[in-house]
Amino acid sequence: MHMTIGIDFDGTCVTYEFPAIGKDIGAVHILRQLTDQGHKLILFTMRSDITAPESNDVNIVLQGGNYLTDAINWFNDNNIPLYGIQTNPTQHTWTTSPKAYCDLYIDDAALGCPLIHIAHARPHVDWLKVKQILYDKQILQ
Repeated sequence: MHMTIGIDFDGTCVTYEFPAIGKDIGAVHILRQLTDQGHKLILFTMRSDITAPESNDVNIVLQGGNYLTDAINWFNDNNIPLYGIQTNPTQHTWTTSPKAYCDLYIDDAALGCPLIHIAHARPHVDWLKVKQILYDKQILQ
């Protein structure tokens, strides 16, 4: 069965270094395997392109930038096709919800997602363990 899989970006596909693109953490090969086997990936991230940043009260100083475009380009540069960006392209026919419908989500903030913890850095997804879970659940073959 082919699945639609929501993929977070920072801390999930790369190390968390926002607003920069983080370092490789082993996602590329596995994401390519998923798409090669017919699964559809939806980029589901907090990144957005910002032209006129507003002040906020969460102590994040953010300059304008093409943060979402940078993430999309990472997928393109790594030859990983995306089925959707921030939304499931077919769900508009049955819901107006802004949440992208997926059969599965892979996100460093998800409860139970295997993580690698490194001192003085945010944890990121452990793709070796995720790969094993995908095989165990017969999502990858």
